[in-house]
Amino acid sequence: MPEIKILPQSLANKIAAGEVVERPVSVVKELVENALDAGATRIVVEIYKGGIEQISVSDNGSGIPRNAVTTVFLRHATSKLATEDDLYKISTMGFRGEALSSISAVAEVTLITRIENEQIGTQLAFAPDSKPQITDIGCNIGTTLVVNRLFANVPARMKFLKRDATETAYITDVLGKIALSNPAISFKYITDGDTIFTTSGDGNLRNAIFEIYGKECAKALIDMDYTADGIKISGVLGTAEIARGNRARQIIFVNGRYVKNYILAKVVEDAYKTLLSVGKFPFFVLNIEVPFELVDVNVHPAKTEVKFADERYV
Repeated sequence: MPEIKILPQSLANKIAAGEVVERPVSVVKELVENALDAGATRIVVEIYKGGIEQISVSDNGSGIPRNAVTTVFLRHATSKLATEDDLYKISTMGFRGEALSSISAVAEVTLITRIENEQIGTQLAFAPDSKPQITDIGCNIGTTLVVNRLFANVPARMKFLKRDATETAYITDVLGKIALSNPAISFKYITDGDTIFTTSGDGNLRNAIFEIYGKECAKALIDMDYTADGIKISGVLGTAEIARGNRARQIIFVNGRYVKNYILAKVVEDAYKTLLSVGKFPFFVLNIEVPFELVDVNVHPAKTEVKFADERYV
């Protein structure tokens, strides 16, 4: 039997990154969720070459104190959990403390940030397996994270990526869904220099749908608002005119977090059975609000699946 050894930290980080950073869209999702947790009302996402060459996420949130910029890149560093009890009532988008650690293990990362009571901003440049470089920089309150050359130091992972256009499509889909779950936040999304969509952040879900999916969808919606026994379901349902041949525009949020839940989606589809022809699937954007302690969001590394205390009732 080979000798049992402790893995070097750099190798352990790369392995851990595999759970969190599957492809460029994983990076975008993690960074945008951090921006949301920082209280941002304006978020700009810009990518090049499907996010493989560069991903930039800028926000006007609270920023990171200068004395904490290196800590955020350590594994399990988080400001969102303090005790084990907190794990059972998670109200933030991110909480694992793995995002920046995992991303910096497989890419070059530059962090630019400033908090309100600091006069000068902080820039930290971080490359895999190297010491971070910290310098002063003039910047607005908030945080900008630039991720370059994703997986350049892990060429085996590059083989599993798709064409740039396909990776871009993945990012466009997920970012659109995050924007719909946060209509009160302004999003701007740019790919290879072209603006794909901009949302106003006026809090109106219909306006966000118009800005992302266009006039045809926005004018064919039915409002949904239902509350029973502490569970609230709100959002919009599409009429038969905008039904599609796939489920790409079936969107469910739980407490504002986009999730994949095929059982709940199937329930909605069943309600449409007499309205749609075979092979057509309804458009819907629904947010299910339940007490935080009745839903477990810690069941999937990418936080895209949740477990309800009583899924059948929901």
